[in-house]
Amino acid sequence: MSNGSHASESSPYVELERQAWAALGRATEQPLTDVEIDRVKGLGDQLDLDEVQQVYLPLSRLLSLYVGAAGQLHRSQEEFLHRTQPPRTPFVIGLAGSVAVGKSTTARVLQHMLAHWPEHPRVSLVTTDGFLLPNAELRERGLLHRKGFPESYDRKALLKFVVDIKSGREEVEAPTYSHLVYDVVPDEKVVVRSPDVVIIEGLNVLQPARTREDGSTGLALSDFFDFSVYVDAATSDIRRWYTDRFLRLRETAFRDPQSYFARYASLSHDEAVSEATRIWDDINGPNLKQNVQPTRSRATLVLRKDHDHSVRWVRLRKL
Repeated sequence: MSNGSHASESSPYVELERQAWAALGRATEQPLTDVEIDRVKGLGDQLDLDEVQQVYLPLSRLLSLYVGAAGQLHRSQEEFLHRTQPPRTPFVIGLAGSVAVGKSTTARVLQHMLAHWPEHPRVSLVTTDGFLLPNAELRERGLLHRKGFPESYDRKALLKFVVDIKSGREEVEAPTYSHLVYDVVPDEKVVVRSPDVVIIEGLNVLQPARTREDGSTGLALSDFFDFSVYVDAATSDIRRWYTDRFLRLRETAFRDPQSYFARYASLSHDEAVSEATRIWDDINGPNLKQNVQPTRSRATLVLRKDHDHSVRWVRLRKL
């Protein structure tokens, strides 16, 4: 196909190499400064003005088009139903991907860039970490070693949160998670007030609905997404990025006495590599293979990263 696309005409996807994708944003002004980019990028992420300009600027413009189209469809539907037009419910974007793949940075960049578009200045970002079951409950259920797996979340609370968002409630609360203490923070909430766009970022946000014992299925979180993004990379690269991040944390956050992982700060380099490898092989790797990667095909758009964290190609589902 033309424009650097590899997907065939019979494919339900359009796949663009980085150069072709980057060309889509050349006529659009770059809204973020170097200072803002440094503020939003995660530990170890290779994010600079070029990456924002060539990858995330076209993506933010595409998302803005989707938001505008949803608004027009809302107005048309209300006219068809002969209803006085209530405010449109927020446009919800789901963002999934592995541990250490850089999805949190992607979510923060998109939040800042979308807020620059005049059509939807109020953009909220919520991570699903706050919906993890507290460590005490995970211990009681024998699930602490499976933290991050689908069963370690309060899925009912997470689904209710998204349903409340899409029901148009003016104010919705989400629990808060501390990466320092590696646990949900009791009685501390993130309040989402009348947003135009909500980004929901997490490992398992694209999980399909579970099948109940009687064979029926309920609702899935993704049933309420208007658009979804999966941040992808080769498993070997993600594994390396995880180890590199673990080593950096050993020199920084793990040195805080309040850190849940303070015991790792005294490890030698080789011991830290060994421990990071064990955690990946026992927890994050299996979770990626069993639960996260299988949801990739459910995403509206896939960002495929290269070994240096730069996005190599983009795959978008056709309309």
